[in-house]
Amino acid sequence: MSAGNMLYGGDEIGALVFDPGHHSLRVGYAQEDTPKAEIPSVVGVAPSAPDTNMDLETKTDNNITQNNADTRKYYVDTTYVNVPRTQMEIQTYMKDGMIDNWDLFEKVIDYTYAKVIQSEPEYHPVLFSEASWNVRNNREKLTELMFEKYNVPAFYLVKNAVLAAFSSGRATALVVDSGATHTSAVPVHEGYVLSQAVVKSPLGGDYLSMQCRQHLEKQGVDLSPAYKIASKDVVKERDNARFTLRKLPENLTQSWQNYMLKSLLQDFQMNILQVLENPYDERVAAQIPSVHYEFPNGYHQEFGSERFKLAESLFDHAMLGAGQLASTSVGMCDADVRLSLFGSVVVTGGNTLLQGFPERLNRDLQLRAPSNTRLKMISANGSVERRFGAWIGGSILASIGTFQQMWISSQEYEESGKGQVERKCP
Repeated sequence: MSAGNMLYGGDEIGALVFDPGHHSLRVGYAQEDTPKAEIPSVVGVAPSAPDTNMDLETKTDNNITQNNADTRKYYVDTTYVNVPRTQMEIQTYMKDGMIDNWDLFEKVIDYTYAKVIQSEPEYHPVLFSEASWNVRNNREKLTELMFEKYNVPAFYLVKNAVLAAFSSGRATALVVDSGATHTSAVPVHEGYVLSQAVVKSPLGGDYLSMQCRQHLEKQGVDLSPAYKIASKDVVKERDNARFTLRKLPENLTQSWQNYMLKSLLQDFQMNILQVLENPYDERVAAQIPSVHYEFPNGYHQEFGSERFKLAESLFDHAMLGAGQLASTSVGMCDADVRLSLFGSVVVTGGNTLLQGFPERLNRDLQLRAPSNTRLKMISANGSVERRFGAWIGGSILASIGTFQQMWISSQEYEESGKGQVERKCP
């Protein structure tokens, strides 16, 4: 192990931290405060067209080679994915919090090394985050991929809930993580996930987007994303938004149009929705000032009580809301750790940035926790810290001196194979 320490312990060797999620992949150097890049967890896949200058430029820019067997073209990252292209389908490589489509995932990793890190993989140890319910087959496959294809000098895999707890300076915590596709409550004790008490529900940012879409369409609001708008006339009357449509390529796929619509809805929900501290009450909500929002086509409107009603679904008891998830998770743990979990409730994930989310979670847990419990809610004030909690925890962990002996080195991998990940990464 001493050789390993010499190799990775110094500041001059930059370990990389990857934190894949359903919304995006966060990647950057350990010891940094924030990720170097946030890359959408989708890839644009299009049939190969005759080479034009733009296609050649994109092919080089994405650093994605094409062999004879695969004639499709792949587009990675916002700059390329958001461009309207004929027959480009949007596909994700994530499913249920885990990597599912390994070919697409490799395209994104290729792009990351070529364009974000701009360095060869064999120079950087790599720490990956994973879902607390990740399966052995996936863990071994990722280990194999990083050593066999990318020739990394060392590798490590950590549960994202453990990393989120570390980012808040806690080794024991109840981590409530609300992201794009689900909300989960994961108890972490002394740096280990108590897997028998992990609870999750499918209520996340995507569910809210769907609710917002249904509400706005019912109101007759035109949800034309920015890519469709060539220009708009400024008019005083809110109902008379006039705009000119842009000329677009033919055969735009439904998956791409849905992806762009989802971006509009995400912006709407983060700017408009708010969680009440107590369960939704029409009279209380009506007394709170409304919020103004302008859509890409120039139409604008004030939103009042409906913005609270839409957000309320995250805390709906009938659908296993966030407070219920958290208290259920703690209840499934041994009695002697429950107090320490209630004393460190870490709130993380992009969806928790909805105004009022931590306060409501605190209120719901107060009602459910035993009367003698000291409840402490830990939610970073900054949006970066809350969204990138697991990545920041990974950045801290990979730069600690005592961690250096925990890496799986390439030498260990060669001697013992991918099964090492089960032994060394709990």
